[in-house]
Amino acid sequence: MITQLRRIWDRAIPSSANGDLHFDRPLLLFQSDDWGRAGVRDREGREELQAAGLRLGESAYDSYSLETAEDVTALREVLSNHQDSVGRNPPIVMNFIIANVDFDRGLASREKEIPLVPLIDGLPGQWRRPHLFEAYRQGIQDGVFYPALHGLTHFCAEAVRRELNVGGERAELIQKMWSAQTPYIYWRMPWIGYEYWDRELAADRRFRSLDDQRSAISRAAGIYRTFFAAPPFSACAPGYRANADTRAAWFGCGIRVAQNGPDRRGPYFDRQGMLHTFRTVEIEPAIARVDLARLMEDAGECFSRGLPAIVSIHSINFHSTLRDFRGPTLALLDEFLAALKKKWPALLFIHDADLFQIASEGFYFARGTRVEVAATAKTSTAQRAAG
Repeated sequence: MITQLRRIWDRAIPSSANGDLHFDRPLLLFQSDDWGRAGVRDREGREELQAAGLRLGESAYDSYSLETAEDVTALREVLSNHQDSVGRNPPIVMNFIIANVDFDRGLASREKEIPLVPLIDGLPGQWRRPHLFEAYRQGIQDGVFYPALHGLTHFCAEAVRRELNVGGERAELIQKMWSAQTPYIYWRMPWIGYEYWDRELAADRRFRSLDDQRSAISRAAGIYRTFFAAPPFSACAPGYRANADTRAAWFGCGIRVAQNGPDRRGPYFDRQGMLHTFRTVEIEPAIARVDLARLMEDAGECFSRGLPAIVSIHSINFHSTLRDFRGPTLALLDEFLAALKKKWPALLFIHDADLFQIASEGFYFARGTRVEVAATAKTSTAQRAAG
C-alpha cells in the first residue's frame, strides 16, 4: 500500500502546489497524538511524585499515564461498531512517540545523549502494560488504527540535557520525575520544549539544525519501521513545532503527509509534493468541555466548504489508569459517529494515506472497492510556504 502511494506521488500534478483542496464528498478523519508516550507510571508512581513534593491534580495532564491494552481494545470496539456509506469502519491515525526515557541509566550517568528505550525493546524500568503492543497490532489488522510518526521523543533532548548539566531546581525536578519513572509533566516544566524546538533559545534559533533533525527523524523512522513492519507515511511534530528542515527530513524518510495543528484551512500540496493537513474539529474531553451540538456544527461547516473534518483527539482521552478519561470519551465518540452518519448519509471514513490518494488521483480503496472522490485545488490568496 505505502509503495503504491509513493508511486502515486511521483505522478502527482505539480500545479496543485499551494492550492487548497476541496472535495465533493463529506470526509471524516481522526488524528490522535502521543500514543506510546509514557507519563505518570501508575498509582504507585503518582504517590512517589507526591512524596517528592509535587502537588498533583491541578491539570488533567497530572493524570496522563500511558494507554493500557484494555483502553486500546475498548477504542477498537467502538470504532468497529460504526460503518460509513461504503461499509468501512472509522480508522484513527495514531501518532506514536517511538521511544521513552531509560530512567535508570539516565539517573546513574551523565551520558552525552538522553538514554532511551525504543518501543521495539519494550517499556522502560518499572513500566508494565501487558499485551499493549498486541492490542495496537490487532487494531491495525482490523483496519481501525493507522499508525503514523510523532517523534523519537516528545521533549527537546538538548534542552533536558542542558538543564541536567547546569544543575539547580530544574535538574532537581527532572531527577524527581525520573526517580518515579516519569519522564516529565509538560505544563510543570515547559522549558523542556518539543523535540525539534528548544523554547529557551532566542526565537530565531529555537528550531534544531537540519542535521540534528535528520538524525532524530531517521532514527525514529528506523524504529518505527521495525515496530510496525512498514515505513511511516504520515507525521505530526510534537507540539506541532515543525519547520522546513523538519519537513525535508520527513520527506527524506518517505513521509508524504504532514499533519499540522488546528486551522480551518484546506489540505494542500507544497512544492516538494508533501500533503499538508490541518485539524478542523477538536474532541478533547479530558482537557476541555465538549458539546455534541458544537461538534456537529464544526463538522457541518467543513463539509459545506468541501473540506474534510479532521478531528484532533489526543491519547489522554482514552486513558483510564489514573483517571477514567476513557469512559466519557468513548460514549461521546459513539454518539458523535452515530449522529454524523444520520445527518450525512454519504459520509466517508478515511485516514491520511486515503486522503493523499484522493488528493492525488481522485479515488481510494475501501474494503477492496474503489471509491471515487473528486478533489479540486483552489488557489489561495495567501502564499503557502514551500516547505
